[in-house]
Amino acid sequence: MAGERGRRPGNPQTRELILSKAVASFVSRGYPGTTIRGVAREAAVDPALVMHFFGSKDGLFDAAIKKSMPVALLVEAFEGDEEHLAERLVTRYLHLWEDPSHGPTFAAVLHAAAASPAAADLLKDLMRRELLTPLAGRLSRDHPEIRGLFAASQMMGVAMMRYVLKVDPLASMPVHLVARTVTPGIQRYLTGALSLEEITGTASAR
Repeated sequence: MAGERGRRPGNPQTRELILSKAVASFVSRGYPGTTIRGVAREAAVDPALVMHFFGSKDGLFDAAIKKSMPVALLVEAFEGDEEHLAERLVTRYLHLWEDPSHGPTFAAVLHAAAASPAAADLLKDLMRRELLTPLAGRLSRDHPEIRGLFAASQMMGVAMMRYVLKVDPLASMPVHLVARTVTPGIQRYLTGALSLEEITGTASAR
């Protein structure tokens, strides 16, 4: 039995321990380098217990994203007037990337999404469900879902160039300067005049 080998039993505290070890592994080893056996070894549990709680490596990654990504802090930035929505959102987003307790996790998630289609699908589902849909609900202009998607794509692009690829001079710019430069474009996506009819018409025709 697992308990007789000195392994931890399957209780909620054990599940949280496994999850914390999984987050650390995804951050330090990436998606390809993280394994069920490796996480089980770090948590001193049987691999079967990891499978019991999370079902698969993808299930473990999904749970790790939900645990480690500060989605609620980003959603808080949605509150307030639309006129300053981009300013609040970009400032919060960049500050989270700058935070040593969150930035490495963000980078690991992006690396994982680039390395694995399964991880990319999990990230897309999380973003759509937890971020893009609530953001669209805050917008009063036409095609709010597409507006949110364009805004998110630019923000992720900035993060990729600054924090993951570390391309200078963007990587070494003061964060307030990056926020000030990026914000007007994000605000335009969210509330400005955009010609989206052709885009939506093309998508509907497919």
